[in-house]
Amino acid sequence: MAVATVSRRSISLAHARTRRTRLVGYLLLAPALLYILALVAIPFFLALSYSVRAVSVTNLSGGFVGLKNYSALFSDPTFRQSLGNTVVYTVVSIVINAVLGTLLAFILLENFRGRRVVRFLILLPWTIPIALTILSWKWMFDSQYSVLNWLGLKLHIYALLDQIGPHLSSTYIPLDTPQGVQWLGRGAIAMGGVIAVNVWRNFPFSAIILLAGLTSVPPEIIDAARIDGASPWTRYTKIIVPMIAPILVIGLLFSIIFTVTDLTIVYLLTQGGPANATNVLSVYAFQIGINSGNLSQGAATTLFLTPVLLLLALVFLRQLRNKEV
Repeated sequence: MAVATVSRRSISLAHARTRRTRLVGYLLLAPALLYILALVAIPFFLALSYSVRAVSVTNLSGGFVGLKNYSALFSDPTFRQSLGNTVVYTVVSIVINAVLGTLLAFILLENFRGRRVVRFLILLPWTIPIALTILSWKWMFDSQYSVLNWLGLKLHIYALLDQIGPHLSSTYIPLDTPQGVQWLGRGAIAMGGVIAVNVWRNFPFSAIILLAGLTSVPPEIIDAARIDGASPWTRYTKIIVPMIAPILVIGLLFSIIFTVTDLTIVYLLTQGGPANATNVLSVYAFQIGINSGNLSQGAATTLFLTPVLLLLALVFLRQLRNKEV
């Protein structure tokens, strides 16, 4: 009888401890859930509601219009240009980030003196507030006080490009002017500038993710492949990539989403100019939704690529699950 009583008491204590553990878990999870609800879920559904209604700053109770705001986007030449710019900005940035991130990860994997200091310095572009770094880049891209122009003129780089350029393209525009290059005043060059800033800021993130994957690969496997005569490219594509594929997939997914939805770099550098040459969907949505007060059109522009990104995320996560199985 006493044994049964002790057993029931032990079970009751175990249940109580379990309930307390669950309660502590819920309490620890509550701030993250509240953050997601307040800053992600509510704004998303509010934007979704605005995108199917005729809402503006002066009329927040506009009626339901269905998909009219979305269909109107295709007749807007600025939207079409912004969509094309977004694709170019994303694809070029992702490719360069991947290449430079891979090279940097293999460099940081080597054991050399000062490696910790180099790792710290490499992370600075990604950790420093973007508003501060953009001030430096705007100075470097300045039409009168650009250090890039000073180097280009003093080292005669522009003069050399002006000699080669006409032989490469009949539409080549000379670079060697008394002031130098109008970095943010010429369409293709301005797009190259914002892509360069994006790469400079984000490729350390790609390198760190890849480095985390590389350090998880057993060195014995790489050494065995090297002894068998496998080239570095074969070792990377046939051994390393399949083993760290889950990490690569997650890193690529985050990079795509961050780049497509990036507003800060383009807006602070060019605000979409010159002549919408660098206008991307996030900047254009801000311009027509906030600056112009057309909340419905801005919300529709913001959510236009959401189905594409959602489908892309589902495909990536499905591939990740299949590789784990």
